[in-house]
Amino acid sequence: MLRAHLAVVAAAVLFGTTFVVVKDAIALAHPIPFLAVRFLVGAVLFVPFSRGQSHRADPGVVRAGVLCGAALLAGYLFQTIGLQYTSSSVSAFITYLLVVLVPVLSAVVLRRAPDRAVAAGVLLSTLGLVLLSGGVSHIGKGELLTLGCAFAFAVHILLLAEAAPRFPTAALNAVQVGVVGAVCLVVGLFTGGFGFPLKAWLAAIYTGAAVSAGAMGLQVWGQRRVGANRTSLLLMVEPVSAAILGAALGDHLGWEGALGAALILGGILLAEAPVLLAPRVENA
Repeated sequence: MLRAHLAVVAAAVLFGTTFVVVKDAIALAHPIPFLAVRFLVGAVLFVPFSRGQSHRADPGVVRAGVLCGAALLAGYLFQTIGLQYTSSSVSAFITYLLVVLVPVLSAVVLRRAPDRAVAAGVLLSTLGLVLLSGGVSHIGKGELLTLGCAFAFAVHILLLAEAAPRFPTAALNAVQVGVVGAVCLVVGLFTGGFGFPLKAWLAAIYTGAAVSAGAMGLQVWGQRRVGANRTSLLLMVEPVSAAILGAALGDHLGWEGALGAALILGGILLAEAPVLLAPRVENA
């Protein structure tokens, strides 16, 4: 179990390295062609491992992979396009409102209202978002797009919670990552093409290998043993690592932004307090 938790944490750190890299890259390349290269690289790297699992793969892995891939595609489109209009630190923190959204969506699917801790966490995190983005009157296109990303990624985590324990990791990842890459490849032909500079190509290859393959593989493997709420909590390492990296490279939040970030983290922790304090975390 410890290895599964560490795998998700390692995935979160890898995810966190992408915010600044992607923000710089999409200044040179259109977001959708960039995503196409990134995810096709990841899909290709999964193929050799998925072949070895083919004798164990249920035919349902394709359906599960397509569903997971659709949610992942929506999340990355919102996030990558949103990064054109907001900073990497703001993008990272808003994205991780998903840690609150996961238990809320679980409650909706199960037809149970969220408990008081989750409701309080949502309110606190919303206040943090207002401060982080400069107030209600200053929430712009980038922040709204990134909220869409948070919702899509929350759905993705819930879908993986169902699919990851049932199907081989590489086979499931090959399908879901391949779906994202294939759709972006087709759309990318009509939205800027693939004639971007070497720096953007290198960024796409790095994020494809380290994140679309490496981090996604670690997350899915970890989610075979770690539930949705616990996974979302562990992935909170991503915005923290992204914020540290962003600050080191010159991003500036100011005291309101720092307070907003703290409130978001506080809201997330408050919402997850029952899970943290529970004697058993296997089904968190």
